[in-house]
Amino acid sequence: MSTATQEHQARPAGTLTERRPLGDRGFQALALAAGILVLVILVLIAVSTSQQASSWFSTEGTKIFSSNWNPAANQFGVLAFIYGTAITAVIAIVLAVPVSVGVALLLTEVVPHRWARPIVYVIDLLAVVPSVVWGLWGILVFAPWFQQISTSIASGVTGVPVLGNLFGPPASGASFFTAGLILAFMITPIVTSLSREVIATVPRIDREGAYALGATRLEMIRGVVLPHSQGGIVGAVLLGLGRAMGETIAAALVIGSSATITSHLFAPGYNMPAVIANEFGEATGVFRSALMGIGVLLFVFTIVINVVARAVVGRSARRGRGT
Repeated sequence: MSTATQEHQARPAGTLTERRPLGDRGFQALALAAGILVLVILVLIAVSTSQQASSWFSTEGTKIFSSNWNPAANQFGVLAFIYGTAITAVIAIVLAVPVSVGVALLLTEVVPHRWARPIVYVIDLLAVVPSVVWGLWGILVFAPWFQQISTSIASGVTGVPVLGNLFGPPASGASFFTAGLILAFMITPIVTSLSREVIATVPRIDREGAYALGATRLEMIRGVVLPHSQGGIVGAVLLGLGRAMGETIAAALVIGSSATITSHLFAPGYNMPAVIANEFGEATGVFRSALMGIGVLLFVFTIVINVVARAVVGRSARRGRGT
């Protein structure tokens, strides 16, 4: 071993770090500044909106989580909106996730590449359709058609113990379920695209190894593809959940604008983004502060979902490395 090589290996790591090229150090400083800027913007958003909502928090106190929303009587409980946001988001996730993961597996594991490419283009185009277009299509085309179906379902399940409470009358074209369906249409392309990208990263040698051991395609998917991709798929699902909870225009057009808490999914309702979009223009004083407070709560819920998503993805990644 030469003397130069021995001296190079004997140098401490700190010396090598200090002698990095100027371009690397500049890029590190730029990336750090960008990350700090994002955090500063998030903090400023949280602080400014909280200040504008402070009068609502101080006036209502714990009553903000009541179900009484009556601006004429200065009652601003948001429980009905939180309920509507949760119900529509859950409906969207329950309907969209199986379809999204199924389509992603179909495009990566079943359909030949020359046939999968045009389908991928169509899915990517659906992902960028503006929300107002989905909302207008939902209220003008889908809601009238779906009202006939929901009325038939509601009359058919009347008196059934569980289904009657969920899908029984009243049945309206603009309802929790209609909003959940429209949100499912909107997040399906996003979850599909992200899941497809994650599934495509599964090493080819792992697939071939499963086939070499005599596994069928279904067994290969269950034993190799899904365990390797579960962290990314969960992240895609939670990202879709965040989109479903924060979607405004489409939900505002098809949810029905009724601040009620009911177990009937075909009944009209309201959610947090929709009430902000519909009533902010006419709000003043405490009413305006209450709508800003709803935005703060929605912001907090979104942050919590993102933190949970990071934790789930990190846990899945660690489990995969351990396996």
